[in-house]
Amino acid sequence: MTMPATKHDDRLILGCWRLHERTPLQIAGLLEAALESGIRQFDHADIYGNGNSERLFADALRGLGCSRESIVLQSKCGIRDGYYDSSAGHILKTVDGILGRLDTDYLDTLLLHRPDALMEPAEVAEAFSRLQASGKVLRFGVSNFQPMQIELLQSALEHPLCANQVQFGLAHTGPVDAALQANTHLDGGINRDGSVIDYCRMNGLRVQAWSPLQFGMFEGNFLGHPDFAELNHALHNMAQVYGGNAGAIAIAWILRHPANLQVLLGSTDPQRLKSLATATGIALQREHWYALYCAAGNPLP
Repeated sequence: MTMPATKHDDRLILGCWRLHERTPLQIAGLLEAALESGIRQFDHADIYGNGNSERLFADALRGLGCSRESIVLQSKCGIRDGYYDSSAGHILKTVDGILGRLDTDYLDTLLLHRPDALMEPAEVAEAFSRLQASGKVLRFGVSNFQPMQIELLQSALEHPLCANQVQFGLAHTGPVDAALQANTHLDGGINRDGSVIDYCRMNGLRVQAWSPLQFGMFEGNFLGHPDFAELNHALHNMAQVYGGNAGAIAIAWILRHPANLQVLLGSTDPQRLKSLATATGIALQREHWYALYCAAGNPLP
């Protein structure tokens, strides 16, 4: 089918981690819902479903009448079984595999999935240069990198990195805690990430928030969870004020940050995805942003 024209909002990205858990028909329905909601950017990684998520995505996209130029494809590499690998050989080989599975000639963006303690910046730069010169990758970024790790890599690159993907959301507020609780004895005042959002904002990297509705790394979703009763009550009340639903308010909380973040939506349910996407129409007032921050269990000094 040919998709109707829908205004693209680049603040939302569909995360494709769990596509391999769905049937081809379900994946097609999810991608259709994403496109109808104005989502045109899709985030992959070579390890998602051992490559099956990328392959199933490409199969589903073919039936939607969506041109390659109208979407943004992003994938990640560097995680191997039991270790990280940022060697040039691995990057180049992995990208060829990604392109084959996604059935495309190029990636809009390639991210290094995790910092590699054994990374040689010049070697990564060589791989990036070859990929860009061949037209296989247009832009490059990182994921889960701290500022000094970005500085180290950037020192060897000819072009600026464009993005850094980090975990951020109402149950994972670390990237703003250190600034808000600075000059106190509060645990949140400990700077654990080098002020990564502020750094990226100053240096032109777009921050992409992954797992925005999760607590911990993979423990679960905080929406409706009994351990987050106060936060859920506050989200419900905000939904009454702004319209929409608690999930959209939680996403709007991230979008309200002036760093112009992008949010990865990982839902595989089409209707839920559409409901979360309404967050782009919600502009939280300053006092409501802080009320949600406090309801998530964060003290303000």
